[in-house]
Amino acid sequence: TSNAMINACRDFLMLAQTHSKKWQKSLQYERDQRIRLEETLEQLAKQHNHLERAFRGATVLSANAPGNMDSSKDQCCSSKGDMSDEDDDNEFFDAPEIITMPESMGHKRTGSNISGASSDISLDEQYKHQGEDPKKEKRTRIPHKPNYSLNLWSIMKNCIGKELSKIPMPVNFNEPLSMLQRLTEDLEYHDLLDRAAKCESSLEQLCYVAAFTVSSYSTTVFRTSKPFNPLLGETFELDRLEENGYRSICEQVSHHPPAAAHHADSRHGWTLRQEIKITSKFRGKYLSIMPLGTIHCIFHATGNHYTWKKVTTTVHNIIVGKLWIDQSGEIEILNHKTNGRCILKFVPYSYFSR
Repeated sequence: TSNAMINACRDFLMLAQTHSKKWQKSLQYERDQRIRLEETLEQLAKQHNHLERAFRGATVLSANAPGNMDSSKDQCCSSKGDMSDEDDDNEFFDAPEIITMPESMGHKRTGSNISGASSDISLDEQYKHQGEDPKKEKRTRIPHKPNYSLNLWSIMKNCIGKELSKIPMPVNFNEPLSMLQRLTEDLEYHDLLDRAAKCESSLEQLCYVAAFTVSSYSTTVFRTSKPFNPLLGETFELDRLEENGYRSICEQVSHHPPAAAHHADSRHGWTLRQEIKITSKFRGKYLSIMPLGTIHCIFHATGNHYTWKKVTTTVHNIIVGKLWIDQSGEIEILNHKTNGRCILKFVPYSYFSR
Protein backbone atom coordinates (compact mmCIF):
# COMPACT_ATOMS: atom_id res chain seq x y z
CA THR A 1 0.00 0.00 0.00
CA SER A 2 2.91 2.36 0.69
CA ASN A 3 4.25 1.85 -2.86
CA ALA A 4 0.79 2.54 -4.27
CA MET A 5 0.59 5.71 -2.19
CA ILE A 6 4.03 6.81 -3.42
CA ASN A 7 3.07 6.13 -7.03
CA ALA A 8 -0.20 8.03 -6.62
CA CYS A 9 1.63 10.99 -5.10
CA ARG A 10 4.16 10.90 -7.94
CA ASP A 11 1.36 10.92 -10.52
CA PHE A 12 -0.39 13.76 -8.74
CA LEU A 13 2.87 15.76 -8.63
CA MET A 14 3.43 15.29 -12.36
CA LEU A 15 -0.17 16.23 -13.11
CA ALA A 16 0.06 19.31 -10.88
CA GLN A 17 3.30 20.41 -12.55
CA THR A 18 1.75 19.99 -15.99
CA HIS A 19 -1.35 21.98 -15.09
CA SER A 20 0.69 24.61 -13.26
CA LYS A 21 2.62 25.28 -16.47
CA LYS A 22 -0.66 25.71 -18.34
CA TRP A 23 -1.97 28.03 -15.64
CA GLN A 24 1.22 30.07 -15.74
CA LYS A 25 0.95 30.39 -19.52
CA SER A 26 -2.69 31.45 -19.35
CA LEU A 27 -1.93 33.88 -16.53
CA GLN A 28 0.95 35.37 -18.48
CA TYR A 29 -1.29 35.68 -21.53
CA GLU A 30 -3.96 37.49 -19.53
CA ARG A 31 -1.30 39.74 -18.02
CA ASP A 32 0.03 40.64 -21.47
CA GLN A 33 -3.50 41.30 -22.70
CA ARG A 34 -4.15 43.58 -19.75
CA ILE A 35 -0.93 45.50 -20.41
CA ARG A 36 -1.88 45.91 -24.07
CA LEU A 37 -5.35 47.09 -23.09
CA GLU A 38 -3.90 49.64 -20.67
CA GLU A 39 -1.52 50.91 -23.35
CA THR A 40 -4.37 51.17 -25.84
CA LEU A 41 -6.56 53.06 -23.37
CA GLU A 42 -3.69 55.37 -22.51
CA GLN A 43 -3.10 56.07 -26.19
CA LEU A 44 -6.80 56.76 -26.73
CA ALA A 45 -6.83 59.11 -23.75
CA LYS A 46 -3.82 61.00 -25.13
CA GLN A 47 -5.46 61.29 -28.54
CA HIS A 48 -8.67 62.50 -26.94
CA ASN A 49 -6.75 65.09 -24.91
CA HIS A 50 -4.87 66.21 -28.03
CA LEU A 51 -8.13 66.64 -29.95
CA GLU A 52 -9.64 68.65 -27.10
CA ARG A 53 -6.61 70.96 -27.02
CA ALA A 54 -6.74 71.39 -30.79
CA PHE A 55 -10.45 72.24 -30.62
CA ARG A 56 -9.86 74.77 -27.85
CA GLY A 57 -7.02 76.33 -29.84
CA ALA A 58 -9.27 76.63 -32.87
CA THR A 59 -11.99 78.34 -30.83
CA VAL A 60 -9.41 80.77 -29.38
CA LEU A 61 -8.15 81.62 -32.87
CA SER A 62 -11.69 82.23 -34.09
CA ALA A 63 -12.34 84.45 -31.08
CA ASN A 64 -9.19 86.49 -31.84
CA ALA A 65 -10.29 87.19 -35.42
CA PRO A 66 -10.09 90.86 -36.67
CA GLY A 67 -13.85 91.25 -36.34
CA ASN A 68 -13.68 90.38 -32.66
CA MET A 69 -10.64 92.53 -31.84
CA ASP A 70 -12.64 95.76 -31.70
CA SER A 71 -15.17 94.28 -29.30
CA SER A 72 -12.37 92.93 -27.11
CA LYS A 73 -10.72 96.37 -27.10
CA ASP A 74 -14.01 97.99 -26.12
CA GLN A 75 -14.36 95.48 -23.33
CA CYS A 76 -10.83 96.21 -22.15
CA CYS A 77 -11.49 99.96 -22.22
CA SER A 78 -14.73 99.55 -20.34
CA SER A 79 -13.02 97.35 -17.77
CA LYS A 80 -10.27 99.95 -17.34
CA GLY A 81 -12.92 102.64 -16.89
CA ASP A 82 -14.62 100.55 -14.27
CA MET A 83 -11.33 100.04 -12.46
CA SER A 84 -10.67 103.79 -12.44
CA ASP A 85 -14.17 104.43 -11.13
CA GLU A 86 -13.59 101.91 -8.37
CA ASP A 87 -10.31 103.64 -7.48
CA ASP A 88 -12.12 106.98 -7.32
CA ASP A 89 -14.79 105.49 -5.11
CA ASN A 90 -12.18 104.06 -2.77
CA GLU A 91 -10.57 107.47 -2.14
CA PHE A 92 -11.01 108.89 1.39
CA PHE A 93 -12.65 112.28 1.99
CA ASP A 94 -13.37 114.07 5.27
CA ALA A 95 -17.00 114.55 6.16
CA PRO A 96 -18.20 118.17 5.82
CA GLU A 97 -18.93 119.99 9.05
CA ILE A 98 -21.91 121.92 7.66
CA ILE A 99 -24.53 120.04 5.68
CA THR A 100 -26.58 122.06 3.22
CA MET A 101 -29.85 120.60 2.00
CA PRO A 102 -30.59 121.18 -1.70
CA GLU A 103 -33.81 122.83 -2.68
CA SER A 104 -36.59 120.44 -3.59
CA MET A 105 -37.10 120.31 -7.31
CA GLY A 106 -40.88 119.99 -7.52
CA HIS A 107 -42.81 119.40 -10.68
CA LYS A 108 -44.09 122.70 -11.96
CA ARG A 109 -47.51 122.50 -13.53
CA THR A 110 -48.08 124.33 -16.76
CA GLY A 111 -51.22 125.61 -18.29
CA SER A 112 -51.38 122.60 -20.53
CA ASN A 113 -52.91 119.28 -19.34
CA ILE A 114 -50.94 117.11 -21.80
CA SER A 115 -48.73 115.54 -19.11
CA GLY A 116 -51.70 114.74 -16.91
CA ALA A 117 -53.63 113.20 -19.77
CA SER A 118 -50.68 111.07 -20.82
CA SER A 119 -50.18 109.83 -17.26
CA ASP A 120 -53.88 108.94 -17.00
CA ILE A 121 -53.69 107.01 -20.27
CA SER A 122 -50.62 105.10 -19.13
CA LEU A 123 -52.29 104.19 -15.82
CA ASP A 124 -55.42 103.02 -17.61
CA GLU A 125 -53.35 100.81 -19.92
CA GLN A 126 -51.44 99.43 -16.95
CA TYR A 127 -54.62 98.50 -15.09
CA LYS A 128 -56.04 97.03 -18.27
CA HIS A 129 -53.03 94.77 -18.74
CA GLN A 130 -53.11 93.77 -15.08
CA GLY A 131 -56.76 92.80 -15.33
CA GLU A 132 -56.16 90.43 -18.23
CA ASP A 133 -55.46 86.80 -17.42
CA PRO A 134 -52.28 85.90 -19.31
CA LYS A 135 -52.28 82.49 -20.93
CA LYS A 136 -49.75 80.15 -19.35
CA GLU A 137 -47.40 78.65 -21.88
CA LYS A 138 -46.18 75.19 -20.88
CA ARG A 139 -43.14 73.56 -22.34
CA THR A 140 -43.63 70.53 -24.51
CA ARG A 141 -40.21 68.94 -23.97
CA ILE A 142 -37.19 69.21 -21.71
CA PRO A 143 -33.97 70.87 -22.93
CA HIS A 144 -31.30 68.84 -24.66
CA LYS A 145 -28.59 67.33 -22.50
CA PRO A 146 -25.22 69.13 -22.86
CA ASN A 147 -22.62 67.02 -24.60
CA TYR A 148 -19.60 66.94 -22.29
CA SER A 149 -16.80 64.40 -22.39
CA LEU A 150 -16.61 62.33 -19.20
CA ASN A 151 -14.47 59.40 -18.09
CA LEU A 152 -17.20 57.09 -16.81
CA TRP A 153 -14.98 54.16 -15.89
CA SER A 154 -12.98 56.22 -13.39
CA ILE A 155 -16.24 56.84 -11.50
CA MET A 156 -17.94 53.45 -11.79
CA LYS A 157 -15.01 51.04 -11.37
CA ASN A 158 -15.21 51.21 -7.57
CA CYS A 159 -19.02 51.04 -7.42
CA ILE A 160 -19.67 47.50 -8.70
CA GLY A 161 -22.22 45.78 -6.48
CA LYS A 162 -23.30 48.95 -4.68
CA GLU A 163 -26.73 50.55 -4.62
CA LEU A 164 -27.25 53.44 -7.00
CA SER A 165 -28.61 55.77 -4.30
CA LYS A 166 -25.26 55.55 -2.48
CA ILE A 167 -23.11 56.26 -5.56
CA PRO A 168 -22.18 59.92 -6.22
CA MET A 169 -23.03 60.34 -9.90
CA PRO A 170 -22.25 63.40 -12.06
CA VAL A 171 -25.21 65.39 -13.32
CA ASN A 172 -24.36 64.42 -16.92
CA PHE A 173 -26.32 61.21 -16.34
CA ASN A 174 -29.43 63.02 -15.07
CA GLU A 175 -32.28 64.63 -16.92
CA PRO A 176 -33.66 67.99 -15.72
CA LEU A 177 -36.64 66.38 -14.01
CA SER A 178 -37.41 65.10 -10.55
CA MET A 179 -38.36 61.52 -9.76
CA LEU A 180 -41.75 62.82 -8.66
CA GLN A 181 -42.33 64.20 -12.15
CA ARG A 182 -41.35 60.87 -13.70
CA LEU A 183 -43.88 59.08 -11.49
CA THR A 184 -46.56 61.56 -12.56
CA GLU A 185 -45.77 60.74 -16.19
CA ASP A 186 -47.48 57.39 -15.65
CA LEU A 187 -50.72 59.31 -16.21
CA GLU A 188 -49.80 60.24 -19.78
CA TYR A 189 -52.34 57.75 -21.16
CA HIS A 190 -55.02 58.57 -18.60
CA ASP A 191 -57.69 58.27 -21.30
CA LEU A 192 -57.37 54.48 -20.97
CA LEU A 193 -58.62 54.74 -17.40
CA ASP A 194 -61.37 57.11 -18.56
CA ARG A 195 -62.56 54.46 -21.01
CA ALA A 196 -62.23 51.74 -18.38
CA ALA A 197 -64.45 53.73 -16.01
CA LYS A 198 -67.26 53.61 -18.59
CA CYS A 199 -67.07 49.81 -19.02
CA GLU A 200 -69.75 47.67 -17.44
CA SER A 201 -67.88 44.42 -18.05
CA SER A 202 -65.09 43.72 -15.57
CA LEU A 203 -63.20 41.75 -18.23
CA GLU A 204 -63.15 44.67 -20.65
CA GLN A 205 -62.20 46.98 -17.82
CA LEU A 206 -59.31 44.68 -16.90
CA CYS A 207 -58.03 44.88 -20.49
CA TYR A 208 -57.96 48.68 -20.35
CA VAL A 209 -56.14 48.57 -17.02
CA ALA A 210 -53.56 46.18 -18.51
CA ALA A 211 -53.01 48.55 -21.44
CA PHE A 212 -52.56 51.44 -19.00
CA THR A 213 -50.02 49.38 -17.04
CA VAL A 214 -47.88 48.82 -20.14
CA SER A 215 -48.18 52.49 -21.20
CA SER A 216 -45.94 53.60 -18.31
CA TYR A 217 -42.97 52.10 -20.20
CA SER A 218 -43.69 53.94 -23.46
CA THR A 219 -40.80 56.42 -23.15
CA THR A 220 -38.11 54.10 -21.78
CA VAL A 221 -36.82 53.33 -25.28
CA PHE A 222 -35.47 56.84 -25.80
CA ARG A 223 -35.05 58.21 -22.28
CA THR A 224 -32.02 56.58 -20.70
CA SER A 225 -31.16 59.35 -18.23
CA LYS A 226 -31.78 59.21 -14.50
CA PRO A 227 -34.09 61.75 -12.83
CA PHE A 228 -32.89 63.73 -9.83
CA ASN A 229 -33.61 62.44 -6.34
CA PRO A 230 -36.24 64.60 -4.59
CA LEU A 231 -35.67 66.18 -1.21
CA LEU A 232 -37.46 64.78 1.81
CA GLY A 233 -40.91 66.36 1.93
CA GLU A 234 -40.72 67.67 -1.64
CA THR A 235 -44.04 67.63 -3.51
CA PHE A 236 -45.08 67.88 -7.15
CA GLU A 237 -48.66 68.72 -8.08
CA LEU A 238 -50.19 68.43 -11.54
CA ASP A 239 -53.61 70.01 -12.04
CA ARG A 240 -55.36 68.99 -15.26
CA LEU A 241 -58.97 69.36 -14.10
CA GLU A 242 -59.90 71.86 -16.79
CA GLU A 243 -58.13 70.13 -19.68
CA ASN A 244 -58.37 66.41 -18.89
CA GLY A 245 -60.44 66.17 -15.71
CA TYR A 246 -57.81 64.81 -13.31
CA ARG A 247 -55.29 66.08 -10.79
CA SER A 248 -52.27 64.46 -9.21
CA ILE A 249 -49.96 65.06 -6.26
CA CYS A 250 -46.75 63.24 -5.41
CA GLU A 251 -44.56 63.57 -2.30
CA GLN A 252 -41.18 62.22 -1.23
CA VAL A 253 -41.91 60.55 2.11
CA SER A 254 -38.56 58.84 2.79
CA HIS A 255 -34.96 59.57 1.88
CA HIS A 256 -33.09 56.40 2.93
CA PRO A 257 -34.41 54.28 1.34
CA PRO A 258 -35.97 56.69 -1.17
CA ALA A 259 -39.76 56.31 -1.27
CA ALA A 260 -42.55 58.39 -2.78
CA ALA A 261 -46.33 58.45 -2.40
CA HIS A 262 -48.53 59.32 -5.38
CA HIS A 263 -52.27 60.02 -5.48
CA ALA A 264 -54.45 60.98 -8.46
CA ASP A 265 -58.20 61.31 -8.85
CA SER A 266 -60.37 62.05 -11.86
CA ARG A 267 -63.80 63.44 -12.55
CA HIS A 268 -64.40 60.48 -14.85
CA GLY A 269 -64.75 58.10 -11.91
CA TRP A 270 -61.37 56.59 -11.02
CA THR A 271 -58.69 57.01 -8.35
CA LEU A 272 -55.05 55.95 -8.63
CA ARG A 273 -52.54 55.73 -5.80
CA GLN A 274 -49.13 54.14 -5.44
CA GLU A 275 -46.19 53.97 -3.08
CA ILE A 276 -42.87 53.39 -4.81
CA LYS A 277 -39.54 52.36 -3.28
CA ILE A 278 -36.69 51.96 -5.75
CA THR A 279 -33.65 49.77 -5.15
CA SER A 280 -30.86 49.47 -7.69
CA LYS A 281 -27.64 47.54 -8.13
CA PHE A 282 -24.71 48.22 -10.42
CA ARG A 283 -23.41 44.96 -11.91
CA GLY A 284 -20.53 46.24 -14.02
CA LYS A 285 -21.97 46.01 -17.54
CA TYR A 286 -25.55 46.80 -16.62
CA LEU A 287 -27.65 48.50 -13.97
CA SER A 288 -30.71 46.82 -12.41
CA ILE A 289 -33.54 48.97 -11.04
CA MET A 290 -36.15 47.16 -8.93
CA PRO A 291 -39.28 49.20 -8.07
CA LEU A 292 -40.93 48.00 -4.87
CA GLY A 293 -44.46 48.95 -3.90
CA THR A 294 -48.04 48.40 -5.04
CA ILE A 295 -50.18 50.46 -7.41
CA HIS A 296 -53.91 50.70 -6.64
CA CYS A 297 -56.63 51.72 -9.11
CA ILE A 298 -60.25 52.04 -7.94
CA PHE A 299 -63.28 52.67 -10.17
CA HIS A 300 -66.14 54.40 -8.39
CA ALA A 301 -69.05 53.17 -10.53
CA THR A 302 -68.31 49.45 -10.41
CA GLY A 303 -66.32 49.38 -7.16
CA ASN A 304 -63.56 47.30 -8.80
CA HIS A 305 -60.21 47.57 -7.05
CA TYR A 306 -57.12 46.62 -9.10
CA THR A 307 -53.56 46.23 -7.83
CA TRP A 308 -50.26 45.48 -9.57
CA LYS A 309 -46.51 45.96 -9.22
CA LYS A 310 -43.86 47.14 -11.66
CA VAL A 311 -41.17 44.96 -13.23
CA THR A 312 -37.39 45.19 -13.11
CA THR A 313 -35.75 47.71 -15.44
CA THR A 314 -32.22 47.03 -16.72
CA VAL A 315 -29.91 49.65 -18.24
CA HIS A 316 -27.33 48.04 -20.53
CA ASN A 317 -23.96 49.26 -21.89
CA ILE A 318 -23.09 51.37 -18.86
CA ILE A 319 -19.36 51.47 -19.66
CA VAL A 320 -19.03 51.01 -23.42
CA GLY A 321 -21.61 51.43 -26.16
CA LYS A 322 -24.98 53.09 -26.49
CA LEU A 323 -27.29 52.95 -23.49
CA TRP A 324 -30.49 50.99 -23.92
CA ILE A 325 -33.19 49.91 -21.47
CA ASP A 326 -34.98 46.59 -21.15
CA GLN A 327 -37.79 45.37 -18.89
CA SER A 328 -38.07 41.85 -17.53
CA GLY A 329 -40.41 40.04 -15.18
CA GLU A 330 -44.15 39.57 -14.70
CA ILE A 331 -46.96 41.94 -13.78
CA GLU A 332 -50.00 40.38 -12.14
CA ILE A 333 -53.07 42.62 -12.20
CA LEU A 334 -55.59 41.48 -9.59
CA ASN A 335 -59.22 42.56 -9.28
CA HIS A 336 -60.00 42.22 -5.57
CA LYS A 337 -63.76 42.34 -6.12
CA THR A 338 -64.16 39.62 -8.76
CA ASN A 339 -60.79 37.88 -8.18
CA GLY A 340 -60.01 38.32 -11.88
CA ARG A 341 -56.35 38.17 -12.86
CA CYS A 342 -54.25 39.31 -15.80
CA ILE A 343 -50.59 38.30 -16.09
CA LEU A 344 -48.27 40.34 -18.32
CA LYS A 345 -44.89 38.77 -19.00
CA PHE A 346 -41.95 40.97 -20.07
CA VAL A 347 -39.37 38.80 -21.83
CA PRO A 348 -35.79 40.14 -21.65
CA TYR A 349 -34.00 40.73 -24.91
CA SER A 350 -31.62 38.04 -26.15
CA TYR A 351 -29.83 37.27 -29.39
CA PHE A 352 -32.06 34.24 -29.93
CA SER A 353 -35.37 35.98 -29.21
CA ARG A 354 -37.72 36.83 -32.05
